[in-house]
Amino acid sequence: MTMEYRGPRAYMSMGVDDTMRLGELVAGCLEDGDVLVLTGGLGVGKTHFTKGVSAGLGDTHPVTSPTFALMAVHDGGRIPLFHFDLYRLEHAFELEDTGIFDVLGYEGACLLEWGEQFQDELTDEYLGVTISRIEGDESLREVALVPHGARAERLAAAIDEAVRVETSA
Repeated sequence: MTMEYRGPRAYMSMGVDDTMRLGELVAGCLEDGDVLVLTGGLGVGKTHFTKGVSAGLGDTHPVTSPTFALMAVHDGGRIPLFHFDLYRLEHAFELEDTGIFDVLGYEGACLLEWGEQFQDELTDEYLGVTISRIEGDESLREVALVPHGARAERLAAAIDEAVRVETSA
């Protein structure tokens, strides 16, 4: 792994494999009820990160972006992963049709792509995961964690520890 630990809650991914490995490390820290909100432009690696989370939970099913289905369930691992892609939604009232309120914060872990646009309607307790391109190198990504709430703070600290151990080995 070539990922770089850049300080508390900040990592540099050197490519797709690093982004997926970070997702695997995150999976090891997840508990039922955890909510991750993935933020980043098109093509930055949100789905690769999700592939890593799913694999890290032990699910072997393929992961694709559920842009048209809105939700995919990956329930073959340690805990279920509910993967939502809210990109196509324009209004908060459309959230009702996604099934998000049936699982959000209760069963398994929820991973929301493009969830930041509806944050006021969703939950106050979540871990923001922002993935950004690094100008000048198409393969580099900066990943930043922004915890909201006590559980998200503990989750971010556990992820930091997992990444520090991984990158120092």
